[in-house]
Formats: sequence, C-alpha cells, structure tokens
Amino acid sequence: MSIWVALLIATAMAFGLKLVGYLVPADLLAEPHVKRVTAALPVALLAALVAIQTLTGSGGAWTLDARVAAVGVAIVALILRAPFIVVVVLGAATAALLRLVGWA
Repeated sequence: MSIWVALLIATAMAFGLKLVGYLVPADLLAEPHVKRVTAALPVALLAALVAIQTLTGSGGAWTLDARVAAVGVAIVALILRAPFIVVVVLGAATAALLRLVGWA
C-alpha cells in the first residue's frame, strides 16, 4: 500500500468519524455519564500522547532520557502554578542541560 492510499483511507475515516458525531442524537449526549466521559477524553488523549512521546525512542523501544526529566520538571512547575511559558522554558532548559552533560 502506498503512502497516498493510506493517507486517503485515513482522511476518509476521519471524515466518517466526524460525520457520525453529527448523527448522534442530542439527548444521548445530554446524559450525565456521557458528559463526564467526553469531558475527560481530551485530557486522557493528551496525557497518552505526552507519555508515548516521552518514554519511547527510535523504533518504538522504551527509553529513559532527558525528556523524562524535562516532563518531571514541567509537572512540578505546573503543580506550583507557574505560568505556562515558565513551564515550557523550564522543561526545555532541563532537557537541554541534561543533553549538554551527556544524558541523551
């Protein structure tokens, strides 16, 4: 399968998923447990993306490197209610310093 075929299939699937979202009855979406789940989905997806990007290296192998420490510093900064730009700068600086000393 070529990359273009895969891209077209993924595009059609994304469009179909969005279309199905419009066809769901409104009263089904108004139920309390559905609201709780849909409110938690973006947070869960973002956390999963961050975890995958942080803990996997080339080829999909698990790895512990400067990214793990950078995310840890960013989490501590968020807990301490630092402004978002400070969180980003602290995380980036942590990763840069650890890579500078050789912990890639």
